[in-house]
Amino acid sequence: MSDRPELIGGIEKRDIRIVEYDPSWPHRFLQERSRISDALGATARRIDHIGSTSVPGLSAKPIIDIDLSVADVEDEAAYLDALLTAGYQLRVREPGHRMVRTPRRDVHVHICSLGSPWERRHLLFRDWLRHDTPDRIAYEELKHRLAQRDWPDMNVYADAKGPLIAEITQRAQTWAQASGWAPEN
Repeated sequence: MSDRPELIGGIEKRDIRIVEYDPSWPHRFLQERSRISDALGATARRIDHIGSTSVPGLSAKPIIDIDLSVADVEDEAAYLDALLTAGYQLRVREPGHRMVRTPRRDVHVHICSLGSPWERRHLLFRDWLRHDTPDRIAYEELKHRLAQRDWPDMNVYADAKGPLIAEITQRAQTWAQASGWAPEN
């Protein structure tokens, strides 16, 4: 497998729409968590709400991001067919990460290995934004500014957030070390 992500269906151009925080997002996550859990049972080692919709008060694209941790993300036979049968569609395949989504594209399920750097990074970023108001505001302001531009595809928009995400992640790492933060079980 190449280090470059395989985008099933190719590059997509979509409008970037940032909306105010919706208090129904946690409930939507719980519905999807139940759907994933029903499909995978114990194969789903963790199912976490991540991304901007998981941070109370943070404006976001109205897409529920979920982190699904499995024993080994590279062992697709253990989980992929069950997720496809549950109605998800494979969108991304890359080393250490897969992503399936709903046909309406309003839920993205990011699949990684339990305890992986991918899992830790996304849970830490979420928890830091829940904890730190200045970084939460800076991230929100950047997303609003970037949403005003016309992007050739979603990945270019995501890449444009990269420098600020890296800065925020560094502060989150410092906080995690000082506070003893670890992902909740």
